[in-house]
Amino acid sequence: MHIHYISEQNSILNHFLAQIRDIHIQKDSMRFRKNIERIGEIMAYELSKTLEYRAIDVQTPLGIKHTTTIAEPVVLCSILRAGLALHQGFMNFFDNAENGFVSAYRHHYDNDDKFDILVEYQAAPSFEGKNLILIDPMLATGQSIVAVLHKLHLEQKPKEIHIAVVIATPEGIDYLQKNLPENCHLWVAALDDRLNEKNYILPGLGDAGDLAYGSKL
Repeated sequence: MHIHYISEQNSILNHFLAQIRDIHIQKDSMRFRKNIERIGEIMAYELSKTLEYRAIDVQTPLGIKHTTTIAEPVVLCSILRAGLALHQGFMNFFDNAENGFVSAYRHHYDNDDKFDILVEYQAAPSFEGKNLILIDPMLATGQSIVAVLHKLHLEQKPKEIHIAVVIATPEGIDYLQKNLPENCHLWVAALDDRLNEKNYILPGLGDAGDLAYGSKL
C-alpha cells in the first residue's frame, strides 16, 4: 500500500486540522463541517496529482490553448454518516465524479468494548476500471474500511483504489497494509499517536459524525 502523509509540510491544512480538534471551536457544528470540507478540498488537490491526464485543445475567445484534463473516470464513495462533509470537499474538485454511499458502524453485541463491523446500506455505481476514492474521516482500527471495500468490489475491479482519511492511527494503517492489495493508496491528513483501550483515537478529536451532525441515540 502506498501511503501519502500530506501534513508533514506546514500549510493551511494544519490550520484547519487544529480547528477541528479544538474543543471550543468544535461547539460550532457548521464551522466543523466547513473545515472538514476544506480539508477534503486540499486532499482532493493533492490526490489529483497522481491521476492520469490526456491532452486536449480548448477554444478560447482568442485562440486555441493546449492543455490537459483527467483521462479516466473517478468515483467518490463515502462511509455514512461522518464522511459526508469530507465527501463534499472532494466533490467540489471532482465535480464530474460519480458518487456512492455505504453505511458501516461498530456493533457492540454485549455492550462491552468488543465489536463487529456491520456494513448494511449501499448505493454505488460500477467501479469497474475506474479510480475509486473511498472517503472516511477517521481511520481507527481500520476494520470499517476493509469491511466496506470487501463489500464494494467483490465482483468489480477498480483501476486504482484511493482511501482518504483525515486522522489515522499506526494500528489502523498496519491493519490496512495487512488486509488490502498493494496497489491501494492511503491519503492521511494527520497521523495520531495510538488507540486507547476502547479503540478510540488519541489525541483524536472525538466523534466526527456527532460533531458534524449532532449526537445519535
